Amino acid sequence: MQVRRHQETALPQAGLDLVIVGCGGHGREIAQLVAAVNEAAGRPVWRPVGFVDDAPSDVNRKRAEATGLPYLGTLAVLGQLPPQTHVTLALGDPRVRRTVAARVDAFGLPVASLVHPDATVGADLVCAEGLVVFAGARITTNVTAGRHLHVNQNATLAHDCVVGDHVSLHPLAAVSGDCRLDTAALIGAGAVVLPRLRVGAGAIVGAGACVVRDVPPDTVVKGVPAR
Repeated sequence: MQVRRHQETALPQAGLDLVIVGCGGHGREIAQLVAAVNEAAGRPVWRPVGFVDDAPSDVNRKRAEATGLPYLGTLAVLGQLPPQTHVTLALGDPRVRRTVAARVDAFGLPVASLVHPDATVGADLVCAEGLVVFAGARITTNVTAGRHLHVNQNATLAHDCVVGDHVSLHPLAAVSGDCRLDTAALIGAGAVVLPRLRVGAGAIVGAGACVVRDVPPDTVVKGVPAR
């Protein structure tokens, strides 16, 4: 896994083009995140070009275009863009994000990392490309993360965690220290993972659950305690 320290992936030079892959609600939230980054910087750090999506619903397409950004077409459009155009994956389901990431990688475009100015990210975070951190989220110290980690609004990721590729923390999820979240794990809204536990690859922790023991791969747990 190629990783870089967060301070080395600081805001890019002004005006890099950015395409949002996925024009559902998650895509519109990322569009808002990008606007917040630009506003906080006082300059156009990113120039959002529009959305791509293989099969957007009419409702999602209209809502996406209401943001002022156009729907550009299917993922095939990525092959027609200048090679310096960045992409971000706006797909809330980590399993879908993993599948789409493999397709997007084939186009060879650089992948953006986006951190909302109202989020807190430890200076010693070591992360791969595609990090998306929304408003109010907190990532503390000595965290190592893979590609396309999404930490949603007001979620927390505590000290010394190791996080695989394509992991999602939904709003208000709280992952305690020394935990391991494997590839494409999903921690649901308001769920809690207690210290030193492991959530296996592809596992889903349901909303509001409290994880008190390791979660095997490809399983769904819910409730308090989570079973």
